[in-house]
Amino acid sequence: MISYAPFFQTLINRNITEYHLIFKQGISANTIHRMKQGLPITTKTLDTLCFVLDCEVQDIIVHDKTQ
Repeated sequence: MISYAPFFQTLINRNITEYHLIFKQGISANTIHRMKQGLPITTKTLDTLCFVLDCEVQDIIVHDKTQ
C-alpha cells in the first residue's frame, strides 16, 4: 500500500502549511484530502508536488508492504 506519511513529514521539516500549498501554490484541496485518506493521486500531481517542495518522490510517498 502507498503511504503519504513522508509527505506530511516533509511539510513539517520545510515549515510549509497545507494552506500554502492550496492557496499559494495551486494544489487542489481535494488532492490534500485524498492524500490524508490514503487514496491515489496522479503521477502528474506527484511530479507537481516534487517541484513545489523541491524534493524527491520518496519524500512524498513510500510503499508499505505491511498493510
